[in-house]
Amino acid sequence: MIIDCHAHVFEHWQGACGHKSSAIHLKYLQKVVTRPAARAFRARDGKEIKPTMLFRPGDNTWAGLTDVGFRVGRYGQLAFTWEGEDYYVQYMPVGMQEMVCPPEFMIAQMINAGVDHCILQAGGGYGAMNDYNAFAQNAHPDRFTGLLNIDEAMADRPDQLAEVDRAVARLGLRGLYYAHEMSRHGYARNVDHRDFAPFWDKIAGYKLPVFLELSSTPSYDKASYLANLRALDALLRRYPAHRFLFVMGPSVGYFAADGRWEFPDEALATFKRDNLQLEVMFPISWGGVWDYPYPEAQELIRGLRDRFGAAKLLWGSDMPNVERFCTYCQCVDYVRKHCPFLSAAEKDRILGDNAAELIGLERRAGAAA
Repeated sequence: MIIDCHAHVFEHWQGACGHKSSAIHLKYLQKVVTRPAARAFRARDGKEIKPTMLFRPGDNTWAGLTDVGFRVGRYGQLAFTWEGEDYYVQYMPVGMQEMVCPPEFMIAQMINAGVDHCILQAGGGYGAMNDYNAFAQNAHPDRFTGLLNIDEAMADRPDQLAEVDRAVARLGLRGLYYAHEMSRHGYARNVDHRDFAPFWDKIAGYKLPVFLELSSTPSYDKASYLANLRALDALLRRYPAHRFLFVMGPSVGYFAADGRWEFPDEALATFKRDNLQLEVMFPISWGGVWDYPYPEAQELIRGLRDRFGAAKLLWGSDMPNVERFCTYCQCVDYVRKHCPFLSAAEKDRILGDNAAELIGLERRAGAAA
């Protein structure tokens, strides 16, 4: 069984998508593309640009986002206007004529690529996704497992704690997606802050696997990334029996710029924690630089296998976003058909068995039978 541990469904981005307003949703989206791996262009002539006009230097919070008429376009584009000129970030695939991804679209993609099951991640840019992820999971339980998400910087508030209870008890969501999205409220508190202990105690009590995507905020540099990694390590040590997945995997830019992993001791200690697994997901970040079948990524997978073992690794795609760089088939095939250094058993682990065990898919299937 092939399981994609990182996929999305979402409502049309022209709407609020579960947020209190479309304006809030647009703020999340604008923040997402202030430093995108996606390419950005001037609409008039297609000249490639860097979208630095989307934010004010020195302020990486929402307060630093500029007023540029940010809006959702068509053909995968997030558009904006600066000094009378129109621009866009090619955030989704060009073939996405409307910015919407219903469950049926993902199922068609899965069948075509030979993917059996997807774990649906969430997050502010996609929307406040709990209800929609639950809708997809409950309509197609054989195809989807949904994760929940809250406003992480406010995780100590009663309404956020209540949303965790609702997402688990009423909606049936089976894991937590934690995007490390602190920019809306500033960066005063990190994941390990003592104020968030009731939240993490609740997550541990429900035994929800945590899919945590670490950012390099607030400064978008290696020092910030390592500081955030230290905060994660404190959390891992506080809950040693609880399961975490490091979404997107270790940073290539900070730890493998020369094509081989070079981890500082403190990072290596975190990645080696028994309760942390690592996502294998390179095309979404590097598919605009490397060409299929991504021999550079294959070597990095070899390095992760050699250092941590295949039981530590889970394959993910970031569909449908990844199709701005490659097809869904290619996104799985660079591991499934390539990576000759992996045994068949190791490929089975990375491409599905580890994910099934993490989310209890085999147990659920057995109970249903």
